[in-house]
Amino acid sequence: MKKSNALYKNQGIHVITAIFTVEQGVTKVLLVKRKNEPYKGDWILTGGALYNNEDLDSGAKREIYEKTGITDIDIEQFKTFGKVDRSPVMRMVAVAYIGVIDSSRVKVLRETINTSNADWFSIDKIPGLGFDHEEILAEALVYLRSKIVSTDILKALFPNEFTIPEIQKTYEAILNKKFDRRNFRKKLLNLDLIEDTKRTGKFEGKKPAKLYKFKKKIKTKNVF
Repeated sequence: MKKSNALYKNQGIHVITAIFTVEQGVTKVLLVKRKNEPYKGDWILTGGALYNNEDLDSGAKREIYEKTGITDIDIEQFKTFGKVDRSPVMRMVAVAYIGVIDSSRVKVLRETINTSNADWFSIDKIPGLGFDHEEILAEALVYLRSKIVSTDILKALFPNEFTIPEIQKTYEAILNKKFDRRNFRKKLLNLDLIEDTKRTGKFEGKKPAKLYKFKKKIKTKNVF
C-alpha cells in the first residue's frame, strides 16, 4: 500500500445499528431524523462515521449514545455494505449491527446535535430512509429472524422469567407468522434455548402457567 496512491484517499467507515424492540406484539425499529445534509430531514438507522482512533464496536456504541442516549445495549455485527456511491459525500463503507432492547426500559433522546427527532417505527410502516438504510434494515430483519431461533438474543426483552404464551407473541411479531399454541411450545422447547423454572405466573390475566427463562449455555437446532 502506498499512501500517495489517490485511490486510497477520501474513504471512510460508517457504523450503523438497527435497534429492534417489540411493543404489544408489534416489532419496531428505532430511527433518527437527520438535522444536517446530506439527507437532511430524512429518517435513518442509528449510526455515523467511525473515528480513526476507535474500533468498530466502540464506534457503533458511541454513535448509539450520541444519537439516542442509549448506553446499555448488546450489539452484533452482521454485514458490510460497500457500494461505491452509497454516500454522496465520499466513499463510505458501512459496517452494520443489530441490537434488541426493551423500549420501556430506556429513555430515547428526541434531539441531539446531529438529529432533530427519534422514534420507534413499526417495521411495516417505515418511512423512506436516507442513504442505503432501507437495504440495511431489510437485511437486519432477516438476520434478526435467524437469530431468535438459534440464540438467546431475545433475553434483552425477557431478562428474567416469562410464560410460553408471552414469548410466543414476540416470536410471532418478529417472524410475522402465527403458531398453533401446542406446536409452538413443542418447537420452542426443542430449540433448547429455555428451561423450566419450576414456578408459575400469569400472562394477560389468564390462568397460571409455567415460567421459563433463557439458559446460560445453549445448543440449538433451527426447527421453526
